[in-house]
Amino acid sequence: MTSYHTSTARPVPPVRAGTAGLVAIGISVACTFAVAVAGPSVMEPALPGRPGQPPWSLGLNPSPYLVIGLTAAGLAAGALGLVLALRAIRRSWSVPARAVLIAGLLAAAALTLVPPFGSSDHLSYAAYGRMLVTGRNPYTTTPAQLAALGDPVARAVQDWRGAPSVYGPLATAIQALASLAGGTSVRLTVFVLGLANLAAFAATALLLHRLTRRDPARQLRAALLWAANPLLLQVLVAGAHVDGQAVAFGVAAVAVMSPVVRPAAGQATGPATRRAALAGILVGLGFAIKVTIALTGLGLALALGYGCWRRRDSWRAVGPPLAALGAGFAVTAGAALAIGGSALLRQTSQASDMVSIGSPWRVIRSAIHLAVTGTAATDIVKAGAVALAVLLAVLLIRGLAGPDRGADPDRGADPGRSATIAFALALAWLFAWPYVLPWYDALGWALLPLVPAAGIGVAEGLGWLLLARTTALGFGYLPARQTDAPLPSGLGWLQPVIRHGMTPAVLAGATVWLLVLLARSRRAGWQDPPGTGEAADSQAAAAKAT
Repeated sequence: MTSYHTSTARPVPPVRAGTAGLVAIGISVACTFAVAVAGPSVMEPALPGRPGQPPWSLGLNPSPYLVIGLTAAGLAAGALGLVLALRAIRRSWSVPARAVLIAGLLAAAALTLVPPFGSSDHLSYAAYGRMLVTGRNPYTTTPAQLAALGDPVARAVQDWRGAPSVYGPLATAIQALASLAGGTSVRLTVFVLGLANLAAFAATALLLHRLTRRDPARQLRAALLWAANPLLLQVLVAGAHVDGQAVAFGVAAVAVMSPVVRPAAGQATGPATRRAALAGILVGLGFAIKVTIALTGLGLALALGYGCWRRRDSWRAVGPPLAALGAGFAVTAGAALAIGGSALLRQTSQASDMVSIGSPWRVIRSAIHLAVTGTAATDIVKAGAVALAVLLAVLLIRGLAGPDRGADPDRGADPGRSATIAFALALAWLFAWPYVLPWYDALGWALLPLVPAAGIGVAEGLGWLLLARTTALGFGYLPARQTDAPLPSGLGWLQPVIRHGMTPAVLAGATVWLLVLLARSRRAGWQDPPGTGEAADSQAAAAKAT
């Protein structure tokens, strides 16, 4: 939101702040690369494989103090760099968005050439692909069971040895392709998985670059929020997480739906219907990687129908695209569920009961356990999370999308409304759900650049809250692994102080501030972004009069 200076101190010039921000981002990426290239450590699990195979590292066996210090420094520098650069953009500072985009993608490519770190999830991905290649069902087989048969890939799995896959069939297919390429080499399999993640990350960056092409400031902001975002480069790209693949399909669906407006009753709906069907298919493909991407499809559906209750005749125009969106999603998502079967549904359901250590809900569940026994505490927490998510979603949609005047045949729907409502649902889920990890925030970061920053000030405030959230989670999960990652006594305070204490406190505070921000926006009344709504109509009338 807009910054107001109450002191007499002269503000830092935007050119100086923007340049300092880019320097800080560069330092952050350098710290991230240094941790990865140093080789196996408390932050980076070993990758069995033949010498000389990618990804490459120096094998320096760095100390836990060094790698955790560098990772923390990278997070701090990255957060500071984003704050400085984004505030400078707000004050009309600019550099070529294409240069920032290319620099971010080059950094992502460099991080793909070195081993992943931060968690051991990529080892589980390799095992799930290996299961499919060897004729086993990854939704009913655990890495420990495959390792017991002597499989070298499954033996490398660390923290999730007893957990079958919770990812969709498309994710498993990509993991199987990587396994075919890597064979029994964990190192080569992980590298191929990294290439798939890099392709998805780059595709998302290019889509955002194109979707914001009409506004140079928004295009630069999009490049900073995704391609050159040092937090994402560390927790998502350097962590080699599958979430980026699902996000790419979600953003592609938003891109397809962006030109779709609600035509007046009686107008042709064929082009809009075809686009909606394609968007539904894309969301379904994202769902076939990770089920939470369905939130994007729900956002697109709500954007189509937003405000139609005010004009009943508009449902006749919205109906065909809405049905096509649902049909496209139903076909692909239904196929994914059919392939995964009841085992996939069971694993997904069990995963939804988890409460992560860094979540404020962990504290609440512990308190509830003092009064009830069994699974009642988990059920209460889940019900509370659903209620909070619904509340936040309603408030966010009303605060970001604003009041809808119905399907105006002269103006149609706001092209950015699809992304705005999808972002609102994603943010509500991120802030409300009990199981949180830093790379889950990728969906929010991908949709944030498509939300108009002008008009209602709440949009920019949400960006700062997301930044605080991802940074806190990044610090809280240093590292996000347990097996073969013993911390020395000098770092033993990290988990009880940061992960168990400070991270839940920051997340709880961010959620409370989100509610306050939305309440303030509601009391302040609605504003239309420049060039839309009643303000635009008044300006157009004045122009005609003169």
